[in-house]
Amino acid sequence: MAKSTQQRRLEGRVAVITGSSSGIGQAVAIEMAREGAAVVINYHSSKDGALETLKAVKEAKGRGIMVQADVSREKDVLKLVAKAVSTYGRLDIMVCNTGIQLDAPFLEMDTDKWNGVIATNLTGQFLCAREAGRQFLKQEKATGERYIGNIICMSSVHDVIPWAGHVNYAASKGGVLMFMKSIAQELAPQGIRVNAISPGAIRTPINRQVWSDPDKYKELLKLVPYRRIGEPQDIGKAAVWLASDDSDYVVGETLYIDGGMTLYPEFADNG
Repeated sequence: MAKSTQQRRLEGRVAVITGSSSGIGQAVAIEMAREGAAVVINYHSSKDGALETLKAVKEAKGRGIMVQADVSREKDVLKLVAKAVSTYGRLDIMVCNTGIQLDAPFLEMDTDKWNGVIATNLTGQFLCAREAGRQFLKQEKATGERYIGNIICMSSVHDVIPWAGHVNYAASKGGVLMFMKSIAQELAPQGIRVNAISPGAIRTPINRQVWSDPDKYKELLKLVPYRRIGEPQDIGKAAVWLASDDSDYVVGETLYIDGGMTLYPEFADNG
């Protein structure tokens, strides 16, 4: 007996995934394409990485285009959304994923490092979410969709876990937490769902120096009760769920995908 083909969960929808030339963004783009979405692969400087993502999207029988844009610049975000709409006729999902780290001890941190991280990690999410929301309100619902649009903010466990030596990054992610909840409250009555994903330790280029070193990796796992590092696909699959009708009643929530890192494992033996 032939197997029945299951409807792909994002069939007919269009998704912009910022920062999708590597790591988590790349995995989100691939998983969404695999589930039927046409994806807009955004990159800042790594065109080769974006080409790699596009190749993987096509191998997954998906559709995609590449758009260069710096999400901290308003005109670039306008261009990014306009290109998505001019290519595919609509926009249904915005994944605000782009993020950077510019680390320094607090007393040595200069304003360039502070402003650079806040501009990309927080202002960039504001610009992308705002333009997506404006586009959602201009268009008809996608076929079979219960809401008019979906925004996913990519945060971090450091929206609740303090991180000495990384105060700009932690502050930006703490800002994403309340930014997401505030716009979710405002946009839900208009049929726009907003949620966030907060990854823990994920095997991406940004933390290669930790997971590629056996001693550092062993120390890292002490912070992860589940005793493994996360893979980008763990986040990609969760993003698909949040973007699909399977999570239709989920609004204004942060999904922590961290192997238990936010459970304060240091206290597992009574501290």
